[in-house]
Amino acid sequence: MNPPYRHVSQAPTLPGSAPPQDEFDVATLYDTPLTGGGSESPVALDEKLRQAYFWIVNHAIISPHYDLEFADGPSANVHLGDTKARLTLPSGQSYSSFVLVPLLTFAVRRRCLLVGGPGRGKTASAILMGVLAGYPLRDVRRAMQHGHPQLTISDLLGTPLPGDLIKAERMADIDVAWRTWLGMRVKIIDEYNRIPTRTQSALLTLMSDGYAEVFDQIYESADSAWYLTANDDAGGGTYQVIEALRDRIDVVVHALAFNSRFLGELQERVEQRLRPEEVVPPEIVFTEAEHDRMFAEILRVPITREVRRRIEFFAAQFELLEPAGEQFEYRTKDTAKLAGVEVHLLAAAETGRDRIADLGAQTLGGLSVRSLQSVLTYAKALAYFRGRPEVGLDDLAAVLPFVLHDKLIPDDQSPAFDDPAQRPYRTDRVSWIRSLFERACAEYDRLDLDVHDPVGDMLAQFELGLDDVDESEVEKRLAAIESLLTEWSRDRKLYGHVYDDALALKYLHQRYVNYRAWLRWKS
Repeated sequence: MNPPYRHVSQAPTLPGSAPPQDEFDVATLYDTPLTGGGSESPVALDEKLRQAYFWIVNHAIISPHYDLEFADGPSANVHLGDTKARLTLPSGQSYSSFVLVPLLTFAVRRRCLLVGGPGRGKTASAILMGVLAGYPLRDVRRAMQHGHPQLTISDLLGTPLPGDLIKAERMADIDVAWRTWLGMRVKIIDEYNRIPTRTQSALLTLMSDGYAEVFDQIYESADSAWYLTANDDAGGGTYQVIEALRDRIDVVVHALAFNSRFLGELQERVEQRLRPEEVVPPEIVFTEAEHDRMFAEILRVPITREVRRRIEFFAAQFELLEPAGEQFEYRTKDTAKLAGVEVHLLAAAETGRDRIADLGAQTLGGLSVRSLQSVLTYAKALAYFRGRPEVGLDDLAAVLPFVLHDKLIPDDQSPAFDDPAQRPYRTDRVSWIRSLFERACAEYDRLDLDVHDPVGDMLAQFELGLDDVDESEVEKRLAAIESLLTEWSRDRKLYGHVYDDALALKYLHQRYVNYRAWLRWKS
């Protein structure tokens, strides 16, 4: 074996990001990667996560596609070809999404779908995550579930003991031989779109609710990092993936094409019979305690109000569909879908807004609570990985396209895609979502919402509580809400963020009305 494959990047891998070191203890001089110094990692866990990334990208997965770009000052741009395709040379440390997104999924124990053509490294990447969790490679390979048309629920979850089936008088008397993979912290489903629909439903229960059920017997599964692979996620599998199962997937990442300039490294692996998953250095393997502690540290990474407001503003753009309902609350795309009406047909009938400028006119639906939770989690994970004290706008912009890849569905018939500059967005969903967020941030800046946000001010005032607020103050606040809504009514155009703000004002109005009624009863 070539020794460089065992080499782990020296800390700090991101200069300036290393957290303060604990007080020196002479006992640490005798620790080794094998002894581990007890339960504590010899390096900070965010640094260990970066070391794992750089080992994978340098020695395991050949992915020279640094598409998660970060700038530390001005970045150079070069335009190539007849179409003047822009190639950006980032001035800051940037990353390969195909390596980093699965690694962040490992850190936060979520669900990742890897899509791409056969032989692109999807399964190899997932197997590496299992090895990083401390499982022997043999166990990881045996635990991997391979989707095929004959896969039954018993094949996937476990089989009732034959003797119990014969002797049992009640369902409770039947013991089930559960599959070993159910208890692992990393779970891999290869070619999940080849699994029969009925078995998909059992997989959905395991992924979403954390338990498996066979013959009335329950197996509780701990939180796990899930990796699902598919050669074609656009309906090309043996079975159509049920919508509920697709919705449980938190993030989607593409396995990009192999760069032929790196064929020499493939040749070296062939000649040395080298498999990177067999030579993972022990220094980057995470114990269960480290895994738990890392997840807890990630969740503590703060998101400032300024960054959160931009998420709110972006998410508010997509749900409004005025012709879908008569009552204000039901004027949404979800109302149209539940009624079985095609969203784009109703959207084409709208005349009040510019359908090219309106971001919501480009999608067939809005964002669910689950998808927004995934956005927050992955933004925290990326900021943690980059050694940042809090989530920045660049962290948020980087994870959005992968988290919302299958959540924001484009309306291909939107006139916005007829613009020659936007035609590539019909096929390049990652760039499309990134463009939507950039445009939403530009509109947010134009409206100067960091400074002038009356709805935010009213919500903040309400969150201070209603103790010692008398009826005259309540009347004053109610009048302010009604006055702001009256002011908005003079503008004939209703956009998504205004729609959400109007509903928020109605919420505040109702809370104050209820409180006023209580004050009057009390007096």
